[in-house]
Amino acid sequence: MTNTQRTTKSAKSTTGTVTADKAYDGFTEEERGAMKERAKELKATSRRGSRTAKADGDTEVRAKIAEMPEADRAIAERIHDIVRTSAPDLAPKLWYGMPAYARDGKVVCFFQSAQKFKTRYATLGFSDLAKLDDGTMWPSAYALAELNADDEARIGELIKRAAG
Repeated sequence: MTNTQRTTKSAKSTTGTVTADKAYDGFTEEERGAMKERAKELKATSRRGSRTAKADGDTEVRAKIAEMPEADRAIAERIHDIVRTSAPDLAPKLWYGMPAYARDGKVVCFFQSAQKFKTRYATLGFSDLAKLDDGTMWPSAYALAELNADDEARIGELIKRAAG
């Protein structure tokens, strides 16, 4: 089989209509929404100067938190306060429509509402920039169903470590 034949065969096998029996296996509505939010965030960031980015970031994060359902909003507000206290050098910003905290524009940690992707719990996640390394394996995300004083103390310590 020549390269041309392979290309033609491959193209033919991937074309056609989606039937009721065969569901589309691409991005979900929530994932497409997150990508659209990220595009808007990048466009907004490019329009404003770097001096206003930090102040605007806090306002945008607080507005996004205010839009969340009550259970997620309560957790997100506490996470926001903990991050601002534990690592004041991290700048709040939106990241794929989620509250995130960055150093030099690069996300270190983020909060994902349970509603965001219709999951049963909210998530506190950390990027590879977070300094949480512990041996050869460590968690990079935590499920949050609710917060108590012990959880808040542990999150504060994680945020301090992550921020370095």
